[in-house]
Amino acid sequence: MAVERDVFGISGPTYLKSVDWNCEHNRRSVAASLVQAVYVLERDRQLNRQSVEALAPPWWEFFHFELIRKLIDDADMSTFGAIFEFNPPSSEEASAVNAPRFVIAFRGTITEKDTISRDLSLDLHLVQNGLHRTSRFTIAMQAVQNVASVFPGSKIWLAGHSLGAGMAILTGRNMVKKGALLESFLFNPPFVAAPIERIRDERVKHGFRIARSVITAGLTIAMKGKSEGNSQRSVAEESFSILSSWTPYLYVNPGDHICSEYIGYFQHRKNMDDLGAGFIEKLATQNSIGDLFFKALGWESEPLHLLPSADLIVNVSPSPDFKYAHGISQWWQPELNLQCSKYRY
Repeated sequence: MAVERDVFGISGPTYLKSVDWNCEHNRRSVAASLVQAVYVLERDRQLNRQSVEALAPPWWEFFHFELIRKLIDDADMSTFGAIFEFNPPSSEEASAVNAPRFVIAFRGTITEKDTISRDLSLDLHLVQNGLHRTSRFTIAMQAVQNVASVFPGSKIWLAGHSLGAGMAILTGRNMVKKGALLESFLFNPPFVAAPIERIRDERVKHGFRIARSVITAGLTIAMKGKSEGNSQRSVAEESFSILSSWTPYLYVNPGDHICSEYIGYFQHRKNMDDLGAGFIEKLATQNSIGDLFFKALGWESEPLHLLPSADLIVNVSPSPDFKYAHGISQWWQPELNLQCSKYRY
């Protein structure tokens, strides 16, 4: 079956005649296509496309997945996620041993009148490190927990784009704390910080990063000294260490200022170690200035973008504009120039 053109005019990866589940490119393409399926599911709902008129089904049926459940936001009744189950034909079962049994995918912001108000509100919560306080996260977390508990030992993937990547990070982090490491595909995940990566002069860029690390580490020590709850801070540090066993795949584009700061975030950690300033960066990498500010105000804060470990995949292929650089469609293209780095805390 050929994947039809979706409502955004983007063709799917029809060149994949069969999926090699050991191939990183194939796995990435499938995960991105299932995230796209959630986008199209919501547009089908908005445009009242039903039955044979619906454009979403080919995005999962092409890869032999079934839609098990839509995840519905309780505020605007939009579809923000979906649970897919892999059901290959018997002739392909032997070659699908490394395939996931379930994929739980989350879309990002849709700037249409039915969804823009709720989605932008959630974007603001993400910027304020408060996505974990929203009802959408509660629904997502319950869905992931239910699948993991009902089907223990099954291979489960998380996948998300933009705001949806933030949701996948948050659910993935929480599952780690419960002892479950879920393979996670995070496309254009938001990094809430000043876009230093866009500075062209490498020396200036490096200087900004060192200054930010020193300030962040200094504020962390100062708050630690003034706070009577030092044990609480120790718990936070221990939590960061626990998360280091989880290694999500981060897919970023240098032309996308929303996610490109991940490139510098991980590279700077290595640079600081090389300079002998690993202690400073150890404090800085667990905190952000914004996070410390919110905590100083007494707000509960959980910065999603501070990840101990990750496989960072950077698309250095030319991007015509920001819309493409931040878009999901780039991640199933057949000939990408990717730079891959593994970072372990």
